[in-house]
Amino acid sequence: MAGQRSRALLPPQPASDGTTGVYGITTAAQLAGMSVQALRLYERKGLLEPARTQGGTRRYSDADIVRLRRVSELIAGGINLTGIAMVLGLEADNAGLHADNAGLRHRNADLRSSNAALKASNTELEADNTALRKPQRRKHPGKQVAG
Repeated sequence: MAGQRSRALLPPQPASDGTTGVYGITTAAQLAGMSVQALRLYERKGLLEPARTQGGTRRYSDADIVRLRRVSELIAGGINLTGIAMVLGLEADNAGLHADNAGLRHRNADLRSSNAALKASNTELEADNTALRKPQRRKHPGKQVAG
């Protein structure tokens, strides 16, 4: 009984993180605004790959629904399924390149900051070196300088 109460006090877990398949084929078709047959066709053509349960039932994620809506937009624009596969592939590549570029820009900024710190440190070390190289006048006890 105590175990049941403690479970009831836990916050509910989200149904999906956006990439987890949670929708059945009928619900996914409704959310995407298309027929169940269209979803099966798009899967056969390789336009999407829904998750499957252990029993083989398709489970569509929110990301799958977004992709299906994009397929609908491209079809409405007059692009055939082969062209859509190419467009989706190029869009995925482009998104990956944008992510890589953002990462590289961040890394570049970090390197510039590190470089500036190293330059400042180098300047300090050069100043110390210069100070150490200057001849120092020595005082010799017992010797007097004529003047």
